[in-house]
Amino acid sequence: MQEQRSLTPAEEDRQADSALLAVLTDHASQRPWARDELSRALAGDPEESLDRLHAAGLIHRLHGFVWASRSAIAAEELDF
Repeated sequence: MQEQRSLTPAEEDRQADSALLAVLTDHASQRPWARDELSRALAGDPEESLDRLHAAGLIHRLHGFVWASRSAIAAEELDF
């Protein structure tokens, strides 16, 4: 039987950031999202991911609401 390797903290962060960004860039989802709604949708506290994505310029925040930046949405629409 093959053992599954555990993720490094950096890999866990990337996975959490990717999941959060996927929710925020989903065209069928509402925008903007309240932070509490994201917590429920992702079953956890998204604050660290929100901080990283905001620092990278991929999301905007205002009064407890969050939405994807135009750059993040454009990047999501690219077909590689």
